[in-house]
Amino acid sequence: MVEPRIRLWRPTVGTLTAVGFLALSGAALSTEQSQQRQEGRDANQAAKQDARSGKVDCRAANEQNNAECRQEKRDTKQEGRQDKRDVKY
Repeated sequence: MVEPRIRLWRPTVGTLTAVGFLALSGAALSTEQSQQRQEGRDANQAAKQDARSGKVDCRAANEQNNAECRQEKRDTKQEGRQDKRDVKY
């Protein structure tokens, strides 16, 4: 009488084990992706801050006109966006 019950449980246990492993591997993948996104955001924020301070320094030094300082800030931010893409992909 015990034998038929064991036969019913074996496929169920195997299925639950497989589902558990799939869930764990999906969680690991999503954790890795979230870390990549966070690194990308950090790179982007750092580039923005560098661009801000670069523009302030540029204007304080009076070496270039405002348009040139603005373009330098844009270039710095664009480099940061590219760094973000490099981190994510």
